[in-house]
Amino acid sequence: MFSSLSAASRLRPHAPAWLSDPKVWRTEVLAGLVVGLALIPEAISFSVIAGVDPAVGLFASFTMAVTIAVVGGRRAMISAATGAVALVIAPLNREHGFGYLVAAVILAGVLQIVLGALGIARLMRFVPRSVMVGFVNSLAILIFLAQVPELTDVPWAVYPLAAAGLALMVFFPRITKVVPAPLVSIVVLTVITLAAGIAVPTVGDRGDLPSALPVPGLPDVPFTLDTLTTIAPYALAMALVGLMESLMTAQLVDEITDTRSDKTRESVGQGIANIVTGFFGGMGGCAMIGQTMINVKVSGARTRLSTFLAGTFLMVLCVVFGPVVSDIPMAALVAVMVMVSVATFDWHSVAPRTLKRMPAGEITVMAVTVACVVATHNLAIGVVVGSVTAVVIFAKRVAHVADVTSVTDPDGTSVVYRVTGELFFASANELVTRFDYANDPGEVVIDLSATHVWDASSVAALDTIEAKYAQRGKSVEITGLNEHSARIHGTLSGELTGSH
Repeated sequence: MFSSLSAASRLRPHAPAWLSDPKVWRTEVLAGLVVGLALIPEAISFSVIAGVDPAVGLFASFTMAVTIAVVGGRRAMISAATGAVALVIAPLNREHGFGYLVAAVILAGVLQIVLGALGIARLMRFVPRSVMVGFVNSLAILIFLAQVPELTDVPWAVYPLAAAGLALMVFFPRITKVVPAPLVSIVVLTVITLAAGIAVPTVGDRGDLPSALPVPGLPDVPFTLDTLTTIAPYALAMALVGLMESLMTAQLVDEITDTRSDKTRESVGQGIANIVTGFFGGMGGCAMIGQTMINVKVSGARTRLSTFLAGTFLMVLCVVFGPVVSDIPMAALVAVMVMVSVATFDWHSVAPRTLKRMPAGEITVMAVTVACVVATHNLAIGVVVGSVTAVVIFAKRVAHVADVTSVTDPDGTSVVYRVTGELFFASANELVTRFDYANDPGEVVIDLSATHVWDASSVAALDTIEAKYAQRGKSVEITGLNEHSARIHGTLSGELTGSH
C-alpha cells in the first residue's frame, strides 16, 4: 500500500493539475466540440479560396490542430486552415497543380522551423501596442465581414434564425455556464430547422464532407531544382504570413489569459504542424484568431486538450456524423462568428473618452493598421505597414527632443555647448545648425554627457561641426561620451566626411 502511494506521489508532480479536475475537463471538451463544429464551414470556405477540394481544408484543420496541441508553445490556441494561407498558395495551385501546393506547404514548414530557431519570435517586441490593437480590431471586422455573404440573397428564414442564435448566446449564460452558449445555439437552431422543415443554407451546401481519415504520402511532383525554385517564393510567403498571424494571436491570448507563452516553441511548432499537414495532403495553415477567441474567450478553455479535441471532433464529426453535421444551418454558425467578432473588438480603444486622451500618433497607427488589413484582407501587410508608420511617427517625435544650450566663459576665450536628448539620423542633421560658428571664441567644448550617440549619422554631424569650426581656425573638444557613444564615435569619426 505504502509503495503504491509513494509511486503515485512521484508521478503526481509531472501530471498537469487540471487532469484531476472534472470542471476543467467539461470546459475543455465542450470548447473543443464547439470549435470543431465552427471549423468545418470555415475550412470548406478556405478550400474554395485555395481552389482545392473541401476535404483538403478539413484534413489541414484536423492535422494542424492535433499536431500544434502537442508541439505548440501557446496552450488553448487553435491552428487550422486559414484564409491568409489560402490566398498565398491559391496562385501556385492554379498555375502548377495540387502537388506543387503540397510541396510548398512542406517547405513552408521547414522554413518556419528555421526562422523559429533563429529567433524570429523576438521581433514581436518591436510591434507597438497601437498596432496590436489595430490588429485585433481589424480581425474582428474581417470576421464580421466574412459573415455578410451568408446574410445576403438568402431565404428570409435565415434572419430570424441568426437573431435567435445571437439571443441564445447573450441570454443563455445568465441561466448556466455549464454548457457553452454557442453549442446550445447550434443544437437548438439545427433541431428547429429540421423539425419545422425550414429550407435554409446548411453546412452540407458548402461541399461534401470526407468519409475517411487522411492517408500520408509524398507530394506528386518531380524532386528537382526547378520544382524548388517554383515553390520557394510561395513557401517563404506562407511561412512569414503564418508566423506573423500565429505570433500575434499568441500575444493576444497571453493578454487575455494573463499567462506567458513560448513564442520560439510556437514558431517551430507551426513549422512541424505544416510539415505533418503537407504529408497528409492538407493545404497548410496557422493560428486562427476567430476560433481561438471561441475557444479561449467565449468557451473559457485554457489547456492543450481543447485544441487537440477541436481537431479530433472535426474529423469525427465529418467521418462518423457527416449527415448530421451537414444539416446544421449556416445561420447558427454565422451567429456564433458574429458574437465572436463583437467579443474580439476592443471597444474601449474607440470610446470617445479614450480617443480624447490618446495621442494623435497612436490613433493614426491604429487606424492605418485597421485600414490596411481590411483593404487587403492580409493581416501581415497591416501589421508591417502599421509598425512602419509607428516607427516614422516615433522618429519624427524624437527628432525634436535633442536640444542645445551654450554657456560662454566669462573671459570670452571658450564656450561650452551642452547637448541633451537622443542623437540619431532624424535629430543629427538639425544639430549642425545649432552652433554659432562665426561668433564663437577660439575654444569650443561640446558636452555630450546628457545624450547618446546612436548611429553613423550622428558621428557625421559631429565631424561636420568640427570641420566648420576648423575652417575658422577654432578648436573643438567633445566630452562626456558614454561607453557606447565613445566606441561608435572613435570607430567612425573622420571616416565619414573626410574632414580629418
